[in-house]
Amino acid sequence: MKKLIFALLFLAAFALSAQDTPPPKNWFNLDPVKDSVNGVSTEKAYEYLKGKESKKVLVAVIDSGIDIEHEDLKDVVWTNEDEIPGNGIDDDNNGYIDDVHGWNFLGGKDGRNVDEETLEITREYKRLKPKYEGVSESDVKKADKEEYEYWKEIQTSFEKTYNEAKGQAMMMENIQSQLIRYNKLFEAYLLDEEITSEDINKVSSTDEVIMRGKQMLTQIYNMTDNSLSLDTLIYFVQQDMENIKKDAEFSYNLEFNPREIVGDDPNRMDDIGYGNNDVIGKNTDNFHGTHVAGIIAATRGNNLGIDGVANNVEIMAIRAVPDGDERDKDVANAIRYAVDNGAQVINMSFGKGYSPNTQYVYDAIEHAAKKGVLLVHAAGNSAENIDEANNFPNDKFGRKKDWPNWVEVGASSWGSENNYVGVFSNYGKKSVDVFAPGVAIYSLAPGNEYQDAQGTSMASPVTAGVAALLLSYFPDLEAEQIKDILMKSVRGVEVKVNEPGTGEEVKFSNLSVSGGIINAYEAVKMAESMSLKGKK
Repeated sequence: MKKLIFALLFLAAFALSAQDTPPPKNWFNLDPVKDSVNGVSTEKAYEYLKGKESKKVLVAVIDSGIDIEHEDLKDVVWTNEDEIPGNGIDDDNNGYIDDVHGWNFLGGKDGRNVDEETLEITREYKRLKPKYEGVSESDVKKADKEEYEYWKEIQTSFEKTYNEAKGQAMMMENIQSQLIRYNKLFEAYLLDEEITSEDINKVSSTDEVIMRGKQMLTQIYNMTDNSLSLDTLIYFVQQDMENIKKDAEFSYNLEFNPREIVGDDPNRMDDIGYGNNDVIGKNTDNFHGTHVAGIIAATRGNNLGIDGVANNVEIMAIRAVPDGDERDKDVANAIRYAVDNGAQVINMSFGKGYSPNTQYVYDAIEHAAKKGVLLVHAAGNSAENIDEANNFPNDKFGRKKDWPNWVEVGASSWGSENNYVGVFSNYGKKSVDVFAPGVAIYSLAPGNEYQDAQGTSMASPVTAGVAALLLSYFPDLEAEQIKDILMKSVRGVEVKVNEPGTGEEVKFSNLSVSGGIINAYEAVKMAESMSLKGKK
């Protein structure tokens, strides 16, 4: 799911870094010692690798759609050589017609595409409500006891989050009206077209309305970021009001069913071939997938935009993530498609709190493990400890040990003034493997544009890019070896940080299994050592 964060929460997070000097646009590729930012030392790694041969690596990006025509990406897009474009025939007999650059599991045969979707909890509430609403536990059959308990959990959570969303909508509407009102008031009072917190602090008046306005705006600035003008605050709130409207119209709407566009049976897990070959996702929001793909593979050295982490890769575009919660069926089939069509690394920058068809997803993960494919997954942006909270998909199902081909990634920041962790990032000493840059990441946007974004969604492709780099120069290494290298070559950060969500001061090293941040240079040296040992 592409998380929608309320404007005030976003601004509160932004405020923690607003006083810092913004990092260089390519900071995630830079070196901590040489460049004084917590990048992953990509450029240093390439200096070390200079003159060495590399092999092309295929990376699948399961996401919202990718602008494969982007100037900085079009040269690294995978082409299925066994498929003849546009002939309406499944030439390679893989079950997908004209899958030239990948597949779109959210498309219809008529060319339409799913954009907005409901949340998984909404779909589960709708599914179980007719069977269990108003039913007491004593009336439930023994065979249905477990499902009934699940329903009660779903019911409580859905109704709580839905009511919270309505409450937040009222709060945001009130804040919006107050900001607009007092912005106009102080523009007239101060004879200034742009009002700042500094202007507000200087105000002194015997007028009760003016002083009440000062008090209100001071409270709002204390909640957010006092470096922003009132006009900018109003803009963020207005943007968030649009998201709130979306929640009412789509996320929690029990009657909304965009799956009719796809035309499949969403309850039948094992069918293939549904969807279409529009991997861009025309007429939908494909920013997220385009940004993610750029971090991994934006063409290096072409003097356009940015340089991706990996220099000899192709991107397989797989569309399975709507604006809402992705479906387990699509996730599992997307993984299988990537694996069966040659991907060596799969990036998955999405997640959700409920997964009713978990087993089907885990079967796909196991399929990837047997084929030696590395899966890199974003830990999520809820500022939660996912040792305790759910974040699906994950690698915990029915096993005593983690899958050796699964890497769970939290988001780190550039490190100015001990700012080492994204305040939104999920964490977990047992569940998050590593951290990687995920704050103020500059990458591709649709239509040959470039833009900043932040989230574990950005940290995951940084990690996937480093993994692809290693496989490119050391192709004899297996997926579990790559994970081992990524974990053991991290740069340890022995500082105390504010734990996301709680604000409690903890050691950064306690937020993940490895205790550190991905480092491409150290990973390359370790990979070289392991590769040489394997050749003896």
